[in-house]
Amino acid sequence: MSESSIAVRGRRRAGARHPRPAPAWWIWLAAWPVTAVFVLSNAATPLYVLWQRDIGFSKGTLTVVFAFYIVGLLGSLLVSGVLSDQLGRRAVLLPALGLALAACAIFATAHSVAALVVARLFTGVAVGAVVSAGMAAVTDVAGPERRRPAALLASCSMVFGAGLGPLLAGVLSETVPGPTVTVFIVEAALLVTAVLAVSRMPVPRPAAPGSGAWVRVPRVPRGAGARLVPGIAVFAPGITATSFVLSLGPSLLSALLGTTSRIVAGAMAFVMFLAATGIQFAVQRLDRHVILTAGAASTTASMVALVVAVHASSVAALIASALLAGAGQGMGQLGGLSLLNSAIPPRRLAEANAALNVGGYLPAGALPVAAGYLSDAAGLTTGATVFGSVLTGLAVIGGIVVLTGRRAMAPGSG
Repeated sequence: MSESSIAVRGRRRAGARHPRPAPAWWIWLAAWPVTAVFVLSNAATPLYVLWQRDIGFSKGTLTVVFAFYIVGLLGSLLVSGVLSDQLGRRAVLLPALGLALAACAIFATAHSVAALVVARLFTGVAVGAVVSAGMAAVTDVAGPERRRPAALLASCSMVFGAGLGPLLAGVLSETVPGPTVTVFIVEAALLVTAVLAVSRMPVPRPAAPGSGAWVRVPRVPRGAGARLVPGIAVFAPGITATSFVLSLGPSLLSALLGTTSRIVAGAMAFVMFLAATGIQFAVQRLDRHVILTAGAASTTASMVALVVAVHASSVAALIASALLAGAGQGMGQLGGLSLLNSAIPPRRLAEANAALNVGGYLPAGALPVAAGYLSDAAGLTTGATVFGSVLTGLAVIGGIVVLTGRRAMAPGSG
């Protein structure tokens, strides 16, 4: 075989792996499965007060139920990123959407803490798949020329879905029959449309099956650590702050306002993630180190506002804390994803996304659980104060990491 024919075949194979860029509307549609699964991720938030009343469990147990979501998510991240890069995005996303549909069925029929734990576990597995394979699929569909807007859209689709879920659940549970059933019927319908989108999504096939274990701690290619660490340093405190609001926010609202309105609880979560969405569009043109520094500052301010809220019984301070927490997570997430998108090749991008989320969700699972049990033992004021103080320290450290690693984040470095 001549060298010229080998070259032609090589170009054809390369062309098969890198097809013509998809239309812009497909990039938006590729982000829909991320949104649909994240609607499920927080849809249960306003409903916990109903399950607590009907089943009977403490704030500590509530945070454990919430934490099983983190357990499922972290377990999924050990597998989904690597599998997605080796087998393709669709091979990971379709089973994940199936698990999300199963979680809807379990939530809708739950009559025990065990059922809630299983539903949350399945939800976490599905979310782990979409934050690795789903977000990478958005970048794949966008193509190399549109990687930065793809990172913005993937990040916003996540936080918008996370905010839409509790708002939708709060409104439906207060206005239609079957408050813990109808919500998940509607969410199941959204997930079915996501299955259809994934089935037709124009994602390229993986270049070749990779080597090594399929179950492993996600990592980035050698030399890219300087782009991963600053993102984790800011994203982790930010998402831990929003996790606290999601798990114990309704209890704080009840203590401060004397209300158990599910619409109010859902609306607070929605505005928190609306802030996370809006801030990303506002800062998208800034340098990445500026975005991350602002994210660390926002999370710090959020925790100060939280401590003020519980000591002064201030609803305004609690809402300010939620908005600042959302902004902190949004900027940490956007900055972290943008750093990875700018340096990580497509064949390793899902695993890199998984690594970012493992670093973020570890404290997001552990610290709110500790705060929940401390609140049961010493009171909600003490639990929230200790949590806020610890997270303030982590956010400040995150800002220092960004400032000291600024040169490594510059375009073209790493």
